[in-house]
Amino acid sequence: MKVCSFLPAATEMIQHLGLEEYLMGVTFECPSEKPKVVRSILEGNSYSSGEIESIVSESKSLGKSLYTIDEVLLQQIAPDIIFTQDVCEVCQIDTAYVQKAAHKLKKEPVIIPLLPKKLEDVYHNVLTIARAMEQEGNAHQLLENWRNRTFQIADKLRQHKAPLRRIMLMEWLDPIYNCGHWIPDQIAQAGGVDLLSNPSGYSTKLDWDKIRAYDPEVLVIAPCGLPIERAMKEISFLEKLPDWKRLRAVRNDNIYFVDSNLFTCPGTRLIDGVELLAGLFHPSLFQALRQKHHASYKQVFIS
Repeated sequence: MKVCSFLPAATEMIQHLGLEEYLMGVTFECPSEKPKVVRSILEGNSYSSGEIESIVSESKSLGKSLYTIDEVLLQQIAPDIIFTQDVCEVCQIDTAYVQKAAHKLKKEPVIIPLLPKKLEDVYHNVLTIARAMEQEGNAHQLLENWRNRTFQIADKLRQHKAPLRRIMLMEWLDPIYNCGHWIPDQIAQAGGVDLLSNPSGYSTKLDWDKIRAYDPEVLVIAPCGLPIERAMKEISFLEKLPDWKRLRAVRNDNIYFVDSNLFTCPGTRLIDGVELLAGLFHPSLFQALRQKHHASYKQVFIS
């Protein structure tokens, strides 16, 4: 069996299922040394959030994809299965584009699109991948581990009657986007609530006045696809906004830039994201989790 994974989340799942030997091709963002079949016009860039937003908007208006497929390499691999996605045409290559390339192969592969909207859907994707690769037993073991980790957090929150923290998680900075899809589930499992989020739906642009009125206790910033250090360079964009320093999160030094891969990539690291959020929302209860994931966040102190 020869498999291609055209989204990092599926690649992570295949690795954690112990099935990487069947993986023959991936994307440039996948955490794998396998041949890179999919590339992006944004790959290796140093654009700001605002510049990326402009490039994406222009590509959409012209009907152009942000991604390209190495069709020669794909023909050489001749995969039996290709895992792709239909969640976001900006984050990863979409199924329709992959199908066009697959139609040109001598033997057309089975294309399996993944479309998670909530955290439970991500769990189901693990089963989908394992069944397609005829290794379903491995998936049940992995899911049991994930559920046990989140159950432990829920148990401690209940035991200590921990109050829900009023959160906002930003998926983009310029312009500001709220969080959507499975991220509100992660926030809830960590003992928080984000009333500006869009559960099971796409993230959307938010007016600053709404954020200012909401006044979150904790502000988590996870620009999709941007490393922490690079994202932190754009804090000046927020600092220029009206009444920025009056937000409770700013006054109480509860601003965190986090590794977006723990939230925007619907793979195995989402559970790490839940643990990290629990440590940020309730540090007195989950100091060990905060320390466990210390490399995945940076706290910002505003003078």
